[in-house]
Amino acid sequence: MATLTIRGIEAELHARLRVRAAQRGRSMEAEVRDILANALNEPPIPERLGTRIRHRFATIGGADLELPARTERPRAADVS
Repeated sequence: MATLTIRGIEAELHARLRVRAAQRGRSMEAEVRDILANALNEPPIPERLGTRIRHRFATIGGADLELPARTERPRAADVS
């Protein structure tokens, strides 16, 4: 089993951890282990739509498109 040392914890955070552990009848070390286990067992953040689409069609391969050369300068859109 690995050992983890955490330095520089603020006194207020340390006190809150001590109180939380005592309320649950655990040592501070056991409380930290529980907090870490719960935090790391959360479901992963779902992929966004674009990433899911790319993964779904990745086996098909890309499309090589020839883009036409620009012959006109860009102009402002007419919104009237």
